[in-house]
Amino acid sequence: MCYRIALLLPALAGVLTAQTGQRPIPPTTTQTPLPWADAYLGRTGTTPKPSAQEYPARAKLEKLSIGAEYMVHSFSSGRQMFIAKDYLVVEAALFPANGQSLLVSAGHFTLRVNGRKQALSPQAPEIVANELKYPDPNNGGLHPMAQLGPIVLGQPRPAERFPGDPDARGGPAPRTPDDSPNGLDKEPPVTAEELVVQAALPEGEHKGPTSGFLYFPYRGKISHIHSLELVFTDPAGGAILPLPLF
Repeated sequence: MCYRIALLLPALAGVLTAQTGQRPIPPTTTQTPLPWADAYLGRTGTTPKPSAQEYPARAKLEKLSIGAEYMVHSFSSGRQMFIAKDYLVVEAALFPANGQSLLVSAGHFTLRVNGRKQALSPQAPEIVANELKYPDPNNGGLHPMAQLGPIVLGQPRPAERFPGDPDARGGPAPRTPDDSPNGLDKEPPVTAEELVVQAALPEGEHKGPTSGFLYFPYRGKISHIHSLELVFTDPAGGAILPLPLF
């Protein structure tokens, strides 16, 4: 008897669903993480210059020196360069006095455009990465600006006109400047959505100089920008850094 009831329960559930018009609630699923989130779970930032004096804009506080450079829309790894056209990119560098520890946060920075009271706050790099990975077709999305990577030296090898073409043999294939002398494979190029997270200003406590990119949402024309000020606000003090535009 119990066995027959067990067999009838699924059918009864289907009848009740058809009568009430309600669909069974599907099981809860977790959202799949972004494909680059695991590879760049922690931000590494950029390589700081020797001192804040090496940056076009700088400020000195009692226990901290700050350097900054306006990058317009671009962010780079040194080998590759990309453009995030809907963001103003600023590289910020922090130099604590005597190599002390420093709590770094992008939230300590805002960007003031043309002296407006309402300043721009930096966008989370993971959100910027998502926009670069899945660009809005109405806005154009990501535009690779330049690749500062390997350049082929010498003339290209001629293509074979037929199998065994003697004119196409020539010598060995030309090397690129980045060919590894020890025969090891070189590091594969990073994608824009990976780099935008990797090179962002790293959050948390750091000892010694720390630098990285800040991404401020902006869809206006660059030609309409007449002045930029990077505003730093921290419990240890505050500073305003006028950014040279070009």
